[in-house]
Amino acid sequence: METQPYSSATNIAALQNLRARGVPDVPEDVEFLMEHLNDPNFDYYAAPASPTSSTTEVHELEPKKIAMSEYSGGASDFDVESRVESTRYSTASRTATSSMFEYDDESPYPEVRAAVASIDDPTMHVNTFRMWFLGIFYTVLISALNQFFSMRYPSIIITAIIAQLTALPLGKGMERILPTTRFNTMGYIWSFNPGPFNIKEHVLITVMANVVVSGAYATDIIATQKVFYNQTLTTSYQLCLVLSTQLIGFSLGGLLRRFLVWPSSMIWPGALVTSALFNTLHKSYGKPESRHISREKFFCIALGCSFVWYWVPGYLWTGLSVFNWVCWIAPNNVAVNALFGTSTGLGMGILTFDWSMISYIGSPLVTPWWSEANTVVALVICFWIITPIIYFTNTWFTAYLPISSYFTYDNTGLQYDATQVVVNGSFNVAQYEAYSPVFMTATMAIAYGVAFAAFSSVVVHTFLWYRRDIVRRLKSSLRDERDVHSRLMQAYPEIFPTDLPIWAVCVALALAALIAIPVGMLQAITNQQIALNVMFEMIGAYLLPGKPIAVMIFKASAYMGTNQAVGFAGDLKLGHYMKVPPRLMFMAQVLAAFISSIVVTLVQDWMFANIVDICTPTQPDFFVCPSTVTFGSASLLWGSIGPHRLFSPGAMYSPLLWFFAVGALLPIPFYYLARRIGAMPPATGINFASWAIVGFIFQWFMRRYHFRWWMRYNYILSAGLDAGVTLSLIVIFFVLQMPKGGITLNWWGNSVWQNTADAMGTPLYVMPPGQTFGPSTWS
Repeated sequence: METQPYSSATNIAALQNLRARGVPDVPEDVEFLMEHLNDPNFDYYAAPASPTSSTTEVHELEPKKIAMSEYSGGASDFDVESRVESTRYSTASRTATSSMFEYDDESPYPEVRAAVASIDDPTMHVNTFRMWFLGIFYTVLISALNQFFSMRYPSIIITAIIAQLTALPLGKGMERILPTTRFNTMGYIWSFNPGPFNIKEHVLITVMANVVVSGAYATDIIATQKVFYNQTLTTSYQLCLVLSTQLIGFSLGGLLRRFLVWPSSMIWPGALVTSALFNTLHKSYGKPESRHISREKFFCIALGCSFVWYWVPGYLWTGLSVFNWVCWIAPNNVAVNALFGTSTGLGMGILTFDWSMISYIGSPLVTPWWSEANTVVALVICFWIITPIIYFTNTWFTAYLPISSYFTYDNTGLQYDATQVVVNGSFNVAQYEAYSPVFMTATMAIAYGVAFAAFSSVVVHTFLWYRRDIVRRLKSSLRDERDVHSRLMQAYPEIFPTDLPIWAVCVALALAALIAIPVGMLQAITNQQIALNVMFEMIGAYLLPGKPIAVMIFKASAYMGTNQAVGFAGDLKLGHYMKVPPRLMFMAQVLAAFISSIVVTLVQDWMFANIVDICTPTQPDFFVCPSTVTFGSASLLWGSIGPHRLFSPGAMYSPLLWFFAVGALLPIPFYYLARRIGAMPPATGINFASWAIVGFIFQWFMRRYHFRWWMRYNYILSAGLDAGVTLSLIVIFFVLQMPKGGITLNWWGNSVWQNTADAMGTPLYVMPPGQTFGPSTWS
């Protein structure tokens, strides 16, 4: 096969007579088998045969060449679809020019070497009918389901790994049934079935699914306007708002490639996991596995068991879902219910038998154990030690409220009525003074404090760790830092070169661009995300006082600008590892985001029109809209009443500003000791506690003592459990709960947890009718 030219970033002579290393270099890298994710099918102890022993012609990587060959069926390590021989075990190659230097055609990082192939076939078909059909199918399906379940508590999120696992058999099936006829359309020759379904098609399908997993952030703005401010919105306004906020971050994504994609040090652990799974699935697909159960069969078994079991905590015995068993013993003891409750308590009961509750903050089978352990420590300190002290000492009048709730309250202990202080979309000071100041629960106050600390933490952490890298990369084109994957990628062309004033949009975009680099670096190195939506909301509130809708859109623009840019960079890194053309990657992401914006808007409209009492605390099918309630409470606090009335010096909640200093100081000891920042918990105790227990079992015990099983089945088990719960939820709701008022099971197991002080939100101190608590004057 004729080799294809590409432009090199370095002056490198031809690599002659590549030979295999007798011993793989992976096990020599600091206990790599226990420290890094890798390919479970690869035998690290088997010495590969020399490439020169086969009939395969060995092509040099340079100058301006890409290694390609005809498959010979020998002992060399080949890519299944590209039919290209691997240079995984090539020796360090030397240049033959006057500028002599050594380099290795491998990544300098062992986890990358284990998960990513250092070969490529640029002629592989990627822009195919199969890819676009399946990509759009998963985009619509995942967008609709995740939007539907996002308005329920507990909910389940359909992750991209489900698409990753199921797209392969679907793609192989289309390979068998689609016609191979070639068409000539205006000189462009194409076919429904250009050849075998390959790994690059699979990558793009999964990326399109991954883009839409988190839904559209602006749907909470729309729901807040409807629920909190009783506004009637046109469909055109909703679509324009969602589309603009979803697509705005892609403009920044290309700027981040220099910092987050091209440097080999930006390894993106999440992309490595995905890359390893892609390679494993394609190497093993269709091959009989006699010694153990196949991954496909294991996924189906996990899905079936999860589907059947969820009927127990999800419908037959809902008490097993919340499982606040201590509250069942003392249903009227407010202190006990505050500590062990799961509706308005701290969730110290720890256990739940509902996978949707366990995975509410993300699958514990995916997050590394060290991150889960840090999260548990933060949970205990912030929610189980500091929060009870604040509550039982009646700090900020929190004892007159439930200990944990995302609602805000007035001075009678009732939920704060935003319509009393917002008139025609603007804050009315006179009506506010006549109504009530706003009060936060103890957990909400701590959550805001943690958000303040997180912002200063990421800034200080990035300065301590990456200040030299950022300065150096601002000055350098990074050409001398590109590893083998960057050189191989040069075979492909690059990506195509309300009340909210326009200046505020510009400020939001500038903030997004400024913060995207440190946030992206943190995620690329540690796989940790920092939620900066509160910080953006605070800035917007100071810039646009008394305009809650404008502040929400400002926050969405800044937050989604950062989030989408970093997510785009992460997917580009996955494409970088898998050698997917950047232009196709960009087109797939933008199309997926565009379609998803339309789908989620229509689904949300349908839900508001057809689900009775949606977004109310007493909704019988638990469509209580937890994210919308949080969004609406934040809109009231920041956009309507404003931070100067809550957090400025002398205001009730001004002590929370000390969390900025705490967050700035915490990275310093961690920098010298553990060299990582602990995660901060934003959710309820039972979700985190049960999540950590399952995480300990699979991410520590199973990974440490049953490593081969963990590598082969861990992520597949996570996907199977998610998929099973999702299917079960759909069947239960649309078959049993929605039609004609639904079918309910009224028995002790479904009512015992609802007849408690926890479920009713009973505060420690109950105000007599007609009396109020809090300050006597406010403005």
